[in-house]
Amino acid sequence: WKGLIRYHVFFAIDRATRRVKIGGLVRDPDGKWMKTVIRGMLDAVDGALLGTKYLILDRDPVFTQEVYALLESGDVTVVRLPPRSPNLNAFAERFVQSTRRECLSNVVPLGEGHLRRTINAYVEHYYYEERNHQGLGNRLIEPSVAANGAGPICRRTRLGGLLSFYYREVA
Repeated sequence: WKGLIRYHVFFAIDRATRRVKIGGLVRDPDGKWMKTVIRGMLDAVDGALLGTKYLILDRDPVFTQEVYALLESGDVTVVRLPPRSPNLNAFAERFVQSTRRECLSNVVPLGEGHLRRTINAYVEHYYYEERNHQGLGNRLIEPSVAANGAGPICRRTRLGGLLSFYYREVA
């Protein structure tokens, strides 16, 4: 038993589609870990940064010169935020706020694996299949069921009922 442990999560958001990709989760991030995460996100087959032209980054010291060079080799232009300017990256700040308030404030993760599963379930629920987005005309990003139908109303839950999604069963 070690008490409370702080984890750091690296994620990327596509501003146009609101898709979120979790790049990695670690207790003590450093430049070597970040280089590994970026290399995975630049993967030619299923990398989250495929086709990305710009990546907005804050001034965290884990973004070393090697990380910038790796991103530039993948044709990604890095846009660094000015110091102490959280309002310039509103999409990321909103994601962090929503994750904390709507998910992590109601769950006590019992280890790194539990935290990973919790965050992945939250991302699947809220940023892919089951939450409409006002900025996208109240559409779902990747709907898994039809929005309207004539069947009975069903409920799908995640995280033990913490997150719920209601839909009509197709008759």
